[in-house]
Order: sequence, then C-alpha cells, then structure tokens
Amino acid sequence: MRFETPLVPARLIRRYKRFLADCTLEDGRQITAHCANPGSMMGLAEPGMKVWLEPNDDPKKKLKFGLRLVDHENGHFTGIDTSVPNRALRAALEQGRVPGLDGYETVRAEVAYGAGSRVDFLLTSPSRPQAWVEVKSVTLCRQPGLAEFPDSVTARGTKHLGELAEMAKQGDRAVMLYLIQRTDCDRFTLAADIDAAYARAFAEARAAGVEAIALTTAITPEGIELAAPVPVIDGRAG
Repeated sequence: MRFETPLVPARLIRRYKRFLADCTLEDGRQITAHCANPGSMMGLAEPGMKVWLEPNDDPKKKLKFGLRLVDHENGHFTGIDTSVPNRALRAALEQGRVPGLDGYETVRAEVAYGAGSRVDFLLTSPSRPQAWVEVKSVTLCRQPGLAEFPDSVTARGTKHLGELAEMAKQGDRAVMLYLIQRTDCDRFTLAADIDAAYARAFAEARAAGVEAIALTTAITPEGIELAAPVPVIDGRAG
C-alpha cells in the first residue's frame, strides 16, 4: 500500500488528546497533524522524535497533515495509523497473499456478527468453512525484537476475542490477526501486564479454537507492505 501523497519529515513536539500531534516541519513551521491512533503510543510519542507526515489539500479536512510514521533513525520505522492494516490487508486477502488465509473466493469487510459488532473480514468459499478475521495494529515494542499488544487497556479488543470464540465454537474458522507495524520485530506476544483481561480472553479464545496469526510489515516513507509471518508466543503454536 503506497501513501497517496508523498510524506514529509518533521519533528514531534507533542501528541495530545489522542488524535492530535504538534510537529515542526523542516522549514521551521509548526503545524498540528491528525494522529489516527487511539492507543497510548507507548514509546512512540517522545518529544523530538523524527516523524513522517502525509499532507493533504482536502477542503473537508480541518487538519492538513496526518501523522503516518515514526522514524527511529536507525533504519527502522513504525507505522502509527491504525487504519492501515485493514487497507493493506484487503487487497492482500483478495489476491491470496496472506499466509494461512489464501484460497478463499470472496472477501467481505465489516460484516455484522456477535453482539452489535462488525468483523473486519469474512472470507468465504463453497468448499471450506467461512473464516471470521479480526485485525489489530501492533506498535508496541519494549524488548528488542518483541512486538506486543495491546499498548493500553482495550475493552473492545477483549469483546472481539469473545465473539471470535463463539464463531469457532459454531464450527467456523475464527482468526485473530495481529499486523505488526514495525520493522524491528521478529516475534509477537501479549502485553498481559498492560491488560490482564485481554490476555485472559485471548487464552480462552485460543482454547475455543481461535487461531492467532502475526504478520510483520515492510515500511518506508513510500508505503507499507505485508512481509512475513512471525511466531506468536502464547504457550501454543501459532
């Protein structure tokens, strides 16, 4: 998935009110960018960090920049836009390029299920059980190479795990897919110390038959593409 508009570098001044980030452009201008990430962005919102912004000239948008990447200035990047995983995955699923989720004939997004929820993707094919796929964006890394989720308490995420478990109990495939928007991680686990309820729900979902897949991404200021599957460390095979 390529960015629609070439990104421009900046320095982060502060991130606040969850969805706002003040930044300084290379020409010295200070601007406010939209930050499409409701999480804590732990480790990714320190003043002075190099970031990449996507400009826009949409008259309907009040903010003319969107925060897209954190540049760790060591060759690695983190994508912070939580809408990216679904956009990047839609095309990959339709083209059969997601390991373990290939071979399905139809891909539908935002299909109603559970208690007033909508699953990210429903994959169907006449010859196999349909697959309900929830997607989460992963940006937290507190140990070298280890990606973690979540970075803050997520009651919504816990609810989704319960709903996936119900689909699995009914005989369908149910898949929790974690898309790691970092280029410096090669394995994945849960941040149980941050959200113990989510960790418990994950264990219960896995026991009910929910599958867990973690995928890395290749990230540059030009775009974000799916990369390789990595191990899910939860005491069971991924």
